[in-house]
Order: sequence, then structure tokens, then C-alpha cells
Amino acid sequence: MTDNRGPLTGMKVIELAHVMAGPTCGRMLADMGADVIKVERVPDGDDTRRFLPPDIAGESAAYMMMNRNKRGVAIDLKNAEGKEVLLRMLADADVVIENYRADTMAKLGLGYDDLKVDNPGLIYCAISGFGRTGPYAPRGGYDLIAQGMSGLMSITGEAPGREPVKVGAPVTDITAGILGALGVVSAYAYKLKTGEGQMVDTSLFEAGITHTYWQSAIALATGFAPGPMGSRHPLNTPYQAFKCADGWINLGASNTRLWGRLLEITNLQELDDDPRFSDSAARMANIDALIDTLNSVFETKPMTHWLAELERVGIPAGPVMDVNQMHADPHTEAREMVVEVDHTTAGPVKTIGLPIKFSKTPGVIDGGAPIYGQHTRLVLAEYGYDNEEIDSLIGAGAVIAA
Repeated sequence: MTDNRGPLTGMKVIELAHVMAGPTCGRMLADMGADVIKVERVPDGDDTRRFLPPDIAGESAAYMMMNRNKRGVAIDLKNAEGKEVLLRMLADADVVIENYRADTMAKLGLGYDDLKVDNPGLIYCAISGFGRTGPYAPRGGYDLIAQGMSGLMSITGEAPGREPVKVGAPVTDITAGILGALGVVSAYAYKLKTGEGQMVDTSLFEAGITHTYWQSAIALATGFAPGPMGSRHPLNTPYQAFKCADGWINLGASNTRLWGRLLEITNLQELDDDPRFSDSAARMANIDALIDTLNSVFETKPMTHWLAELERVGIPAGPVMDVNQMHADPHTEAREMVVEVDHTTAGPVKTIGLPIKFSKTPGVIDGGAPIYGQHTRLVLAEYGYDNEEIDSLIGAGAVIAA
């Protein structure tokens, strides 16, 4: 996977990561052309292999989603011979990704300070629950914990006083992986200029904090910590979901120009002279009364009517779709956000596409996730091991080959 398949063609990445944040980082780099070799532990591999159901032909759908476009090897890092195999792979790698607790790799002699001695150009991307510094650095972390501690769960949900609600998607895991990929490509740009590698350190905790920009702006300016508002915006209205006769739509009419257009299509022009709604601040101060009035109108007609009217006058709007509806949407297809890849045992498998488009160096998604140890022999041969040596390593339990 080193042909011209994206802007990162030629980048060598070793992924020592599991479940989601690290694999998200590796997946992003692989989709943009990097040769990502996923190193799975012995004897059972990445935990997502056991995230079942659902499965496709016995293979975990979750594992396949996170690890397409990568090559896979299985190495026992606690086996001296296995560790030597990994060290040979790391000697000329551009990037290594890991998302274990802060001291795990160092205890194995595989921390950044160990590896940079033989490979000063190595970019070491560490994604953890809380980062490599600070009082919580030694802690493990999951998305749920990070959502709670970053403030996200305090602003998610229907209203203050209700049961805490997490964001439906594991946003701190996914965002930490994307931040890791951003850090890697930034460090890679520096490496191309200087030849020097460096540590890239990010966390689920920080990933959660990055999603609180508006609420942090309010809290830092006023000392008031905003609470959950359902689909509402903390600074502007109307900007939320509205129930129509047959379903829900979202719309944003939160500036003066769009507010006037909304009044036109809802036949509520009298609100323009109502002092409760005279400007954005007034509308926010009287948001409950405003939304009750708008809901009473939207509920009278179907979604198609309102979406057509909103588009006609240029107000951003869209239906609230479930995941299957999103997959089937023509714009999803046009943007190639659901694509098909061939998996070794499961056959054609659909997966999510690359969300970044490049005009000169488009990324390519052309490989299904590896079965356990699928590329062990191939990769070891690329690093100079002959068949007899590979057989010996397999016999010693240092590596596993499919």
C-alpha cells in the first residue's frame, strides 16, 4: 500500500493501538495514503474483534469499520523475539501510534525515549485518556469518562435537572483520533524540513474539551456554566429541531435576515413588531415563548412542505434522519461517504468513506480490514526475514500468521 493513493503516500506507520482512538488515527492516515501496519497482540488481537454482534461472515463489523485499509500482523511484545521483530519494524518507521496507559509502552522498553535513540526521525503519537502530563496522566480513560469530565455531559440532554446524557457517538474517542492524525501530519511536515521526529501527545479529555467552545466562551466570560438545551443553540435562536406533522426537521434562522424570511414563510410577520423578539438577545431571553409559537405552526404541515419553503427562501434546514436514512441519502452517495471494500473472508463489505477530499492526491479506500495475522508473513519478509526465520518465530509463539 505504498502506491500513489493519497497525499501521505510513502509514510510508514506502525499502529500499536486498539479499540477506537488509536485506530481512528491510523485509519485517517491510511485513507490518505500512508502504509499503516496494525500490530495486534497475541493471542487474541484487538478487543473490537470481540465486539459482537453484529458480524459479517463471522467477522466483527466494528473491527472492520475501524481497520479497513490497513495491513495486519500479530506479535507477542512480551516475547523477546517478538519484541525484536517490532524493533526492526520501528527502526525505519515514520510514525508509531499507541493508545495505552501512559507507562505501558515504556515498561516494555518501547516508549518514545527508547525508540528515538535508534530512530531520531520517529513521530511517536500517544493517545490516552488524560495525556502524558498532569495529575490524571496515570489514569486509564474511556469515552464515557472523558465526556463526563470534559463538561460534555453537562451540556448534553433535554434540560437541566434531567439524568446525565452522553453524546450518542463516542465523540472523544473519534475526535482524539482525528487530533492525533492532525498532530502526526503536522509533525511530519516538520520532519520533512528538518529530519527530526517528536512526540505527539493528545487525549480523550482534551478532545472532549474542544467540543465546548461556545459553552466555554459563555462560562469564561460570565462565570455561568451553561446546561443542556436539547437541540437548541446556547447563543442564538431559532436554531434547533422542530416537529412537523410527520417528523422532525432542523433549521437555523439565527440572524436578522433569516429571521425575517422565517416569519414570511410561517405567516408570523406580527412577531417582527413584538418587543420580546426584536433582536437576538430578546429572542434568547424569551426563547420558550418563541419556540412554542413556531412549533404550533410547524406541526400543521408535513416535512416536505417546510423543507421546500425553507430552501426557497434560503434558510439552512434539513430532516432529522436515522443512520439508515443517512446511508441511503443521495448526497451521502455523491460525496462517497459509503463505499465498498473486499474483505478476505467476508467478501464485499460497506464502510464509511474518507471525509476529506483532495483535488490532486485523492485518498483511496481499497482494502478490507485484515483478518488476524493476515499480513504477518508478508510484512516480516519485507523486513528481511526469510521463510525459515518466519517459521521459527511462529513456532516460538513470537508472532502469529493467518
